[in-house]
Amino acid sequence: CILIFICIFPVNSLLLRFTEDTFDPEQSATIGVDFKVKTISVDGNKAKLAIWDTAGQERFRTLTPSYYRGAQGVILVYDVTRRETFTKLDNWLNELETYCTRNDLVKMLVGNKIDKEKRVLDRAEGLKFARKHSMLFIEASAKTKDGVQCAFEELVEKIIQTPGLWQSENHGRAVQLSDEDAGGETCGGYCSVL
Repeated sequence: CILIFICIFPVNSLLLRFTEDTFDPEQSATIGVDFKVKTISVDGNKAKLAIWDTAGQERFRTLTPSYYRGAQGVILVYDVTRRETFTKLDNWLNELETYCTRNDLVKMLVGNKIDKEKRVLDRAEGLKFARKHSMLFIEASAKTKDGVQCAFEELVEKIIQTPGLWQSENHGRAVQLSDEDAGGETCGGYCSVL
């Protein structure tokens, strides 16, 4: 499997939209760690994703270091209507550097809740942060589905394109790629790959 570790602020709505195509505005925050599996097609290749969603709450931060080991990709998510979620990104990146076992880890920054009118962070601010930290960047809305599928597809595509990344630590348990037509949503202008 391609292992993807996900840090979600403040709830796991992005993960539920991607894996189950559901959205609940009353969704409660992740307690501890959530785990989902989903198979997607990217550029005609099938990839089975094992996705960990960690709690954003400080009291669960001690649980997360073990989930960094072996991860090939990380998605850091912030809420475009809450600046405090954006300012905490540096803490998550520091934790990644401390506990991640890979130097070639693919990182993506997702600005969520772009459907909201009371936005406090604009796209340029997210893009600047992503560029500074060599991350892929996209804005999305778990509510409207905009950019959600594309975020995961772009991350997986970059993992597959990174020599040895998706095979090296799994020794035979790597993602199995086969020629198939890619399905699902298209990026529709939301993808912004650096």
